[in-house]
Amino acid sequence: MKLAFLSAFRSKLPIRDRIGDWIFPPRGPETGPVTLGQRRVYILPTRGGLAYGVTLLLMLVGSINYNLSLGFILTFLLGGMGIVSMLHTWRNLAHVALRSGKSRPVFAGEYARFPVGVRNPGRVSRASLAIQLNGQNATYFDVAADTESTVETAMPAAKRGLMAPGRFRIFTTYPLGFFYAWSNLDLDLSCLVYPKPEPGNVPLPPAQAASGEGGASGTGEDDFAGLRTYHPGDSPRRIAWKAAARSDTFLTKQFSGTAAAQLWLDFRDIPDILGLEAKLSRLARWVIESEAGGLRFGLRLPNLELEPAAGTAHRDRCLQALALFQPARR
Repeated sequence: MKLAFLSAFRSKLPIRDRIGDWIFPPRGPETGPVTLGQRRVYILPTRGGLAYGVTLLLMLVGSINYNLSLGFILTFLLGGMGIVSMLHTWRNLAHVALRSGKSRPVFAGEYARFPVGVRNPGRVSRASLAIQLNGQNATYFDVAADTESTVETAMPAAKRGLMAPGRFRIFTTYPLGFFYAWSNLDLDLSCLVYPKPEPGNVPLPPAQAASGEGGASGTGEDDFAGLRTYHPGDSPRRIAWKAAARSDTFLTKQFSGTAAAQLWLDFRDIPDILGLEAKLSRLARWVIESEAGGLRFGLRLPNLELEPAAGTAHRDRCLQALALFQPARR
């Protein structure tokens, strides 16, 4: 306990965060809904609240000095209002339940957005709540009585990979701003950050024959071989639209041929002079352009190979592989 106290107060965080970290030390991401019970909500006076208290103290001294009956009435009345506002500030945050939502992947350089579900189980609406991530601008919101709302907070995604915002704060100063009630949480929030695509016009590598030797000399669509049931990822250009209109079932055309061309996006085909992140950025650009052109393409990384396919699902798999790629340690 002594070591936790010293480490908390030696940090560079604001004093209210240091007090919260000492009383409720970080324990890692919490899964499932987290309810803010009495022991998880802290409260301290704000600067305005301290000024209000000092003013009341001066009024009390003046009333005692000059024996002012009306001064005593006014001082105790305003003091009671301050105590009641403290109770309302604490109750505005207490017993609120929070859970983590699913983030949408973004590219490096964009803002990663983290949805947080906030539930108010009480019969009174919660006004002017706020969530703040790692010193970013706070996101304010209200939650009606006995309802749940989703609050989306954002922070810059500087680099690729799986991004976690870490511990964040939910707070309120409602209703008068004299007191600051807050709680620190570490929900299981994460966002997948893709590599930033290389800017400009980057030509795709040449397609290869199915054997992998030399360039492709044909398209692999010499003869019509029949129809099969549509599978997710099939190129829209191969769908038999007339047959689909007759049967209300999507069918894909199949062709026979020995010169089927395959587009491989290979990490080793990019010059090493570009560096790791630049090579991944170029591959990300190729993946996006290949999918936009309706091409079937595969991805080769030093520790992974994704077979040629098409469609948005295959594009997302390739971008995920690029985002999570880690070079082998030597």
